[in-house]
This record gives sequence, structure tokens and C-alpha cells, in this order.
Amino acid sequence: MTCEVGLSRSVRAFHIMPGLPGPEGQLHDHDYRIEVVVDRAQLDDRGMVCDLDVLEEALTKLTSRVEGRNLEEIRPAEAEAVTVEVFARWVHDTLSPVVAAAGGETLAVRVWENPVAFGGYRARC
Repeated sequence: MTCEVGLSRSVRAFHIMPGLPGPEGQLHDHDYRIEVVVDRAQLDDRGMVCDLDVLEEALTKLTSRVEGRNLEEIRPAEAEAVTVEVFARWVHDTLSPVVAAAGGETLAVRVWENPVAFGGYRARC
């Protein structure tokens, strides 16, 4: 058995895919939708997976860091570009300490770059 809770937020940010023709090869924006799902095997003594208010505050803080910004600012040195997969990993790594402190065991992230395409990352907190 696994219990879960989640949230989503939208954010507009810019990125570039080096070596590709335009528009992907030029700086362009996406209206990303970030979905986060926290799970744990058993509910805590309050009947929660983790406090949604804590998760919402952390996700709001995270999206404010990238809103209207170039995602190159969060690109890891080993990545050629900030793909949706790289973006999802960054979201996970940024939120994971907060989620763990709030009682979550696993954090799954999906970053949607349009209504039908996403990249994701899931790991223990």
C-alpha cells in the first residue's frame, strides 16, 4: 500500500536546445506545468502523507526562482541543455529535502512542456 498527495503549478521559462534549428535551437519559452507527487507507505499520526501547505510553499518558492527566467541558470555542468528531464531532476533535487522533512518518502516530478509532452524523475527523498 502507498498513500500519495500532490500539487501542480504553471511557470513560464525560457530555454534553448543547442545544435537544433529554430525555434528549438533559439531561446524560446514554454508554459511549463510542474506536477509533484509525494508518497509514503503509511500515513503519519495526523493522517497525512505530508503537509500540503508545506509542499505548496516549497513549490511556490521554486517556481518563483524560474518564472520568466532562462533555465540555463539551473543547468548542471554535465547537461548540454535543460530538457524537461533535466528540469524534472532539478525540481526533485530542490524539493526533496523539504519533502523528506515533512514526512514524504518518495517524490515523483513531471514537467510538462505542452499539453501532451513531459519529462519526469522519481526517487526517494
